[in-house]
Amino acid sequence: MQRAMVEALREQQQPIPPPLFVVLGYKVREPQTVTIQSKEVEWRNGMSSLYLVQQGTRLSKEQGRFVLAVPAKERRARNEERGGKKEGRGEEIEIPIREVDRVLVFGNIQLTSAVIGACLQQQIPVVFLSQLGEYKGHLWSAESADLAVEAAQFRRQEDEAFKRQVAREIVRGKLWNSKQLLLRLNRKSQWPQVADIIHFIREQLEAVGQSSNTPTLDHIRGYEGAGAAQYFVGLSQLITNPGFSLKDRNYHPPKDPVNALLSFGYTLLYNNVFSLLLVEGLNPYLGNLHGAERQKAYLAFDLMEEFRSPIVDTLVMRLINQKIIRPTDFSWPKENGGVYLVDPARRVFLKYFEERMSEKVSYPDLKE
Repeated sequence: MQRAMVEALREQQQPIPPPLFVVLGYKVREPQTVTIQSKEVEWRNGMSSLYLVQQGTRLSKEQGRFVLAVPAKERRARNEERGGKKEGRGEEIEIPIREVDRVLVFGNIQLTSAVIGACLQQQIPVVFLSQLGEYKGHLWSAESADLAVEAAQFRRQEDEAFKRQVAREIVRGKLWNSKQLLLRLNRKSQWPQVADIIHFIREQLEAVGQSSNTPTLDHIRGYEGAGAAQYFVGLSQLITNPGFSLKDRNYHPPKDPVNALLSFGYTLLYNNVFSLLLVEGLNPYLGNLHGAERQKAYLAFDLMEEFRSPIVDTLVMRLINQKIIRPTDFSWPKENGGVYLVDPARRVFLKYFEERMSEKVSYPDLKE
């Protein structure tokens, strides 16, 4: 998985510094000892993401620190719980700006102009999402963009052989990781249907990787789509918590709790990859596997494909099967028919997501 991303960046003539995978959670720098955890923010020193979740929270700047202020109503509620303790600066959380690589804003959160200016100056991407976790947009200064790198990307868009090769490696990585997760989850139960699906994905993997075969991009996408469709069928068979089920993969909006978890996890993963591309000076809209129209950040979608299974799907299956997330942790239906995590459960998901991102992901060579 790492190799495909590194090679894609290298082929586009972009230098690869040592902390490339910090955004994706690989331990290229040691986590520090200070820990800050609260209802308003899920953040740990030594990691890169600042999640602003509590509605009405205000983020300001003092010297070289972000200052996170709890809403007055929330402070009063806490004071009552503590026996009427007076409000004060003790309810504020100070975070060194140098420790933050990106900020994710969920819903009604206030950022001061000083914070926005600092993020632009320090090249810290700010991602805006709805309270439910749906992507809205981002804030980023393009002043540091490397035009030579972007020009190289545009030249590569004319190189069909390069695009096919990168797309092939991405799909091979995605299919391999999907197969490995099914193998691992099916070791004890040994469901015959899951074994058949694993065999089918292996066939798609072999087809897309045949050196004598030079498939078109449409063929490569076809292998990926066929493998993904069967993969989710297999995943549904491996849910052991009777309170959850997965009939099909649906989104915009997700119509059941499992799809709500998957969609939320994919949104977080997308934002991590998108931020990485901005920081590394790459145009996120120039993809290889996916289309190259301006409407979507196709390169971000390309590079997240291999990480869906080992990061998001693995996490979702753990949260469900170990009953960390419960059926009562969802609000449904919404006006649009969607099912979403409630706020406390969303914070739980964010905590486990960051823990998963900080792990080095590796699979043994599992045999069928």
